[in-house]
Amino acid sequence: MKNRILSGMRPTGPLHLGHLFGALKSWVKLQDQYDCFFMIADWHAMMSEYEDPSRLSRFTIECAADWIACGIDPEKNAIFMQSHVKEHLELYMVFSNFVPLGWLERCPTYKEQLREITTRELHTYAFLGYPVLQAADILLYKANVVPVGQDQLPHIELTNDIASKFNNLYSGSIFHDIKPYFTKEAKLLGLDGRKMSKSYDNFIALGDSEATIKKKCMTMFTDPERIKLSDKGHPDKCNLRSYYNIFTPERASEVDEYCTKALLGCTECKKKLGGIISDYLSDIRHKREALLKDEDKIHAILEKGAVKAKKVASETMAEVKKAIGMF
Repeated sequence: MKNRILSGMRPTGPLHLGHLFGALKSWVKLQDQYDCFFMIADWHAMMSEYEDPSRLSRFTIECAADWIACGIDPEKNAIFMQSHVKEHLELYMVFSNFVPLGWLERCPTYKEQLREITTRELHTYAFLGYPVLQAADILLYKANVVPVGQDQLPHIELTNDIASKFNNLYSGSIFHDIKPYFTKEAKLLGLDGRKMSKSYDNFIALGDSEATIKKKCMTMFTDPERIKLSDKGHPDKCNLRSYYNIFTPERASEVDEYCTKALLGCTECKKKLGGIISDYLSDIRHKREALLKDEDKIHAILEKGAVKAKKVASETMAEVKKAIGMF
């Protein structure tokens, strides 16, 4: 049997270049090597969007379309909604009984989110318990590995702590340690030079039109020391340079020469980059548009994925209930 992977994304907004290069490209490769469960984490999304969850349904459909357009094959993988498999919340409830508050309060991503997201009230029980639900997501499928970036490693460590504590409490061996699979991280910042994030609205979405992409590129942060066209630039201080590295690495030295010798202005450089990114995303954009014309098909894919996910999840929960004496 293949080893198993569980990974997911929250449908809190349009998927963007950060998702493509930070996760989706790795998922496409992994789907031929692992038994993959790809989850649209709508309960997780609700934890931060509870004040206005009206758009989650739309973003869920678009998320599934983006995944498939990027190469995630619904015939090979289970693509499903977290809320369609009730066992996620059941296992979350079991874990919530014994996870110490200190474990959660020390979580670095929790503290970071509280510090950076000021437009929503996140001092809630659910948001504090976010990593417990995440652990339940992973352990429910007895995943062997989870694709993560370095900043998410504490979540994997916490998941392993929860698994170990469950096994010790109930004299069982239901859960095993999870290994992280570190995805190759693209050095792409947002348009404003900060971390690319839906919260900051500083991204290029996978579904953006050609005109929108070009317009967004014209707002990109560039070398602050280059004011006039005749000023020689510093590529290492320019956000555009990292994008050229990703999209046209073969032209990186050419771009450096244009910049350092003041042969091309930042405005023209942005125009060129906008065209390059639009061309790169063209195939994804067209596939996405075609998928969204038949949303019934997307719903059917999600329902089929949920059936496969629920089969595994229900077997795990039966073991859990037996271990804690609920039969």
